Amino acid sequence: MKLLQNSGVPIYQQIADQFKTQILEGKFQQGEYLPSIRGLAKDLKISVITTMKAYELLAEEGLVTAVQGKGFYVNAQNSEMLQEQYMRKVEEALNQAIQVAGIAGLSDRELCEMLSTLLEMKDTEG
Repeated sequence: MKLLQNSGVPIYQQIADQFKTQILEGKFQQGEYLPSIRGLAKDLKISVITTMKAYELLAEEGLVTAVQGKGFYVNAQNSEMLQEQYMRKVEEALNQAIQVAGIAGLSDRELCEMLSTLLEMKDTEG
């Protein structure tokens, strides 16, 4: 897990976001336990409170459930919910790209051409 101290994003949010991505990508399966709060805090050299806050965020989103004395395990993921979360991520990234393109002075057409070029490059690479 990579944490960026100067990113402006709180450490607990970075941890939650990375676990969320891993869960949505299937790297953690239904019923699988996340690393222990204390163990993760020790590995990352951060506060147990910070780790706990990250896990609580994941629980609020319904991605994990806490079990007294055992930790947090991954909930079953509804495929429609997963699809919706991916769509939301794409939407956020595209909105950010539109905003940055505006700052850079790109027209809508230039932005669309750039996206088309990137998609073509992805298709030829892979």
